Amino acid sequence: MTRTNISRPDQGENNSLSSLNPVPSVMNLSSYVQGQSSIVGVENPIKLSSNESTYGPSPLAIQAYRECSAQLNRYPDGSQQKLREAIGKVHGLDADRIICGNGSEELILLVVRAYLRPGDEALLSENSFIMSNIHCIAQGAELVIAPEKSYRVDVDALLERVTQKTRFCTIANPNNPTGTYISDAEMRRLHAGLPNNCLLLIDNAYAEYVDRKDFANGAKLVDEFENVVMTRTFSKIYGLSGLRIGWAYCPLEIISVLQRIRTPFNTNGPALATAAVAVQDTEFTRRVKEHNTNSLQRISSELTRLGIEVIPSTTNFYLLRFDPQSGKSGSQAASFLQSRGIIPRPAGGSDAFLRITVGLDHENNAVIEALTEYMAA
Repeated sequence: MTRTNISRPDQGENNSLSSLNPVPSVMNLSSYVQGQSSIVGVENPIKLSSNESTYGPSPLAIQAYRECSAQLNRYPDGSQQKLREAIGKVHGLDADRIICGNGSEELILLVVRAYLRPGDEALLSENSFIMSNIHCIAQGAELVIAPEKSYRVDVDALLERVTQKTRFCTIANPNNPTGTYISDAEMRRLHAGLPNNCLLLIDNAYAEYVDRKDFANGAKLVDEFENVVMTRTFSKIYGLSGLRIGWAYCPLEIISVLQRIRTPFNTNGPALATAAVAVQDTEFTRRVKEHNTNSLQRISSELTRLGIEVIPSTTNFYLLRFDPQSGKSGSQAASFLQSRGIIPRPAGGSDAFLRITVGLDHENNAVIEALTEYMAA
């Protein structure tokens, strides 16, 4: 057979891939930088940089994961039925209004793709989950950032920035990297001040850790209104970061829209099966939460005594602020901790701040001892 070469009109000797033009909004972004995971010359460092659960998954969840190994040749259940039903049973939610994703981050992406158009305004708080910012910018939306007050989401500042172009608002509650939260009353006040055609997404990645009477996750708001979505994750208290699995609770109309753009097998089989067991092991989750709460109280007390400001946290991490007048700084403290084999994470966009994950007892002790030594130096 003789092959005939057909040249395209736009091809020529000088044609190259450099003529491809990426979407301009994408080129306005920088690549995401994840938390450091290693220290040169240190074997098995204490990694406290990514808000992972240092307690690991439930033993029952680990067993469920192992049992999946014989089924890796099969596609996962695209309907995600068993996991949705397990989540609904534990949280008292309608399983038909639950959708699962490759981490809650993918679900945020799907919502942004479905409801934000180029030129729309996306309203976010100063310390929003950075991937929310990235998805909105890539979609061509205009970011409107409201400053925070005393390390907390400021509802008044958000409402002052609402315009006729506001189509999307997302709040991480509790927030990262501050670890603070706003009450149910404040969240409702925010929702009431948004336009009816604006979607409010409540990012509840750390909700399982919160034990405050005035806090409520977004589920009831989703039940009451057609423009609210709540996202959750298995990466934090359930210790399944490596499986990338999360879920969202939405009005049925929004579920219908998201299903149109969700890929058929966006969640893998082992993740679905393991998460379904993890969410039902409520006793394990209770113990992790209790240990985290007690650890936070002790860490806060010890570090405050050293003269370090500890921002009150309701999560599995804590934010430290070093007074610039003291000669101490977040970057210096981070370097000192790394010299002791501990990996924290700089945060807050200022050299005064440092974020550290709550670890196991011996890991928390190592942090306290190292910072005691640093502050005394």
